[in-house]
Amino acid sequence: MTKTPSHYRWSSYRANAQGKYDKLLATHPLYLKLGKTESDRLLAYKALFKAHIEEEDLRDIRASWQTGTPLGNDLFRERIESKLKRKVGQARRGRPKRALTL
Repeated sequence: MTKTPSHYRWSSYRANAQGKYDKLLATHPLYLKLGKTESDRLLAYKALFKAHIEEEDLRDIRASWQTGTPLGNDLFRERIESKLKRKVGQARRGRPKRALTL
């Protein structure tokens, strides 16, 4: 999407990692638990974005984002669909795979 979270227009990263005020945001209680001071919280929040993401996970995230499909296991997706009362994302295209028989 972007090179850094701060470049994404709808990201709260600028507020939570760089301390830039955004009138659309309210401070989340979990954010406050990241540190006792604002400086501690900014550093802790930035550290959350330094983790390495495996290539396979990154592909899954991108595919989910591009198709609007919730990223999670079958139970998670079923719960989302149950709450929304509709299917979400895209179904697999093409013919269904045949079961192998021996």
